[in-house]
Amino acid sequence: MSPLIEITDPRVFDPATILIDVRAGANAHERYLAGHLPNAIFATLDDDLASHPADAAVGGRHPLPALTDFAETLGRWGITPDSHVVVYDDKNAAMGGARLWWMLRSVGHTNVQVLNGGLKAATDEGVELSTEEYLPAATGLYPIPQQYSNTADIEEVKKAAKAADRVVIDVREGVRYLGHTEPLDLIAGHIPGAVNLFYSNSLSPEGKYLTSQALATLYKDAIGDVKPGDVIVHCGSGVTACHTLLGMEHAGITGPKLYVGSWSEWSRNDLPVATEANGL
Repeated sequence: MSPLIEITDPRVFDPATILIDVRAGANAHERYLAGHLPNAIFATLDDDLASHPADAAVGGRHPLPALTDFAETLGRWGITPDSHVVVYDDKNAAMGGARLWWMLRSVGHTNVQVLNGGLKAATDEGVELSTEEYLPAATGLYPIPQQYSNTADIEEVKKAAKAADRVVIDVREGVRYLGHTEPLDLIAGHIPGAVNLFYSNSLSPEGKYLTSQALATLYKDAIGDVKPGDVIVHCGSGVTACHTLLGMEHAGITGPKLYVGSWSEWSRNDLPVATEANGL
């Protein structure tokens, strides 16, 4: 199954499909109520797809929720192992949409797709939005494994960033990677040895993913001959990195890992920091 689905695909609005609208930010619910796809369940990045860390130095700003909590959330949304799930957000899948796709895949749910282009694709197509909250019928706890798969912790990243046969990709904007500015975390710069590939480079001007062929070229330029399983992708807090991991899946590159803690964790642990100025 392709990780992407188009708004014109009738499965998006099939009554059997579980449609989830993921929003981020303090006014997430208000934006959802202002307009969402009919029968889309409201979800939030901060409350449903992350835990609330006491210290971002351990797990970053958006650590994954405990597996028991995620199982309860999936059950509340009515998701079972047989469910076809379609997710989207209002940021071209760069925020919550791709994060939820990755989380579901990480716990073994393969029947999940992301709406290509997100909410904008729907409005561009003339889909009439709903302003009524949709409340799904809950099911029991979703059966999930004992851990999230395809993750890398800070210790693995330390080693991978120095290894010739591994690649660490930082998908933040170039000015953050180079250390010119840092709007969210305490220190500007990047992990020494990490390469930069801004996540939005995978998008067309319309906000949809490039073709699988174009994406394959883009990512191959970054990873070369390194095996996908030896690639680690990160961002600021493990969210937009999932957008790149989704693009890689669409390009046929399966198996790269997510460094969930990302720069928000690394930069709070008194570790080496590279910038354009220091040349590390």
